Amino acid sequence: MLPLPSFEFDDKILMQGAEISRKLDQLRQEKFPPDAKKKLRLFAMAEVAHYLGVSPNNLKRLHLEGKGPEPQIASGGRRFYTAAQMAELRDYLDKNGRSDAKKYVPWRKPGEKLQVIAVVNFKGGSGKTTTTAHLAQHLALTGHRVLMVDLDPQASLSALHGFQPELDRNPSLYDTIRYDGARKPISDVILPTNFPLLDIIPANLELQEYEYDTPLAMQGSGEGRRFFTRFGAALADVDDRYDVVLIDCPPQLGYLTLTALTAATSVLITVHPQMLDLMSMSQFLLMLGNIVKTIRKAGAEVKMDWLRYLITRYEPTDVPQAQMLGFMHSMLAGEILKSPMLKSTAISDAGLTKQTLYEVERSNFNRDTYDRAIECMDAVNFEVQGLIHQAWGRL
Repeated sequence: MLPLPSFEFDDKILMQGAEISRKLDQLRQEKFPPDAKKKLRLFAMAEVAHYLGVSPNNLKRLHLEGKGPEPQIASGGRRFYTAAQMAELRDYLDKNGRSDAKKYVPWRKPGEKLQVIAVVNFKGGSGKTTTTAHLAQHLALTGHRVLMVDLDPQASLSALHGFQPELDRNPSLYDTIRYDGARKPISDVILPTNFPLLDIIPANLELQEYEYDTPLAMQGSGEGRRFFTRFGAALADVDDRYDVVLIDCPPQLGYLTLTALTAATSVLITVHPQMLDLMSMSQFLLMLGNIVKTIRKAGAEVKMDWLRYLITRYEPTDVPQAQMLGFMHSMLAGEILKSPMLKSTAISDAGLTKQTLYEVERSNFNRDTYDRAIECMDAVNFEVQGLIHQAWGRL
């Protein structure tokens, strides 16, 4: 047998990367014609009522009385609203409800600080991006002004929202926190998404430069030694535009993650209930704690409103997973979210078309499978939303 021929590794992987990128763009063009930009489906009246916190009969009455935005009427008299109309309905209810009724627009009030939530884990595949995307979209659907920040150079969160960094040439947070004269204001790197009230700072491979630039900057200027202040200082410029900032951190404990954590007001750690994942998380927590102690001595203020662990890809019928969850509860009971993120084919199937559960049409799935998945997702997200409101001092 002849020996395998050798090849130039760099040329081969560059060629394969370019081909994959081309095919992905082709799929994007086919899925989101004519401009390859993501659109958003209509929402049934029952969904709209659910996210507004009112009854469907209340919305039906408003429509019959000619109040609020005009829905689209489908066969059988079913009413559908766009996400923008959902926001209009929220404003209408807020302005025209009884004075003693609850407020429907949950924007921050004076004295309520911007909530910055870092979604972290040392291990890839723990569900960070899925969690960040669904939580951000849920918060937008429930009326919050949300900014997502993709800090992972692999840009999965960006791709899920229709951005392909190597082709779109989008900016990233690196443009705002870099150390040279090419730095831009954070407002210049924020882009809209297909969800009203939801913006994104996409990622690209340039983010990785921050990991190399920071050690060099630390050897010189005081600016480098206080790298951990850069993100928080940038966010101050858009503080009045948002209620919540969600950061999808890279699966490594580098300068990007530390910069995010020192800007954060809360931390959400995703963990898959398996022994190897728990061992990895243990090492992550020990390393993180020691590093944070060091930068706190250098002047970083790392104080959090809350820390929670989210169990992801959980299969209740899997006995070892259930045992591992019990083991985790014995140590972290008060800080594990009550609602786990169940493993669901609906989530993975939606991802095949670069969509989330909030974007896909229910009719494209087995209804029981979809309903279980969205019920689980909402339970997680409403629980986190409750923590955000609690941090603001709301009941």
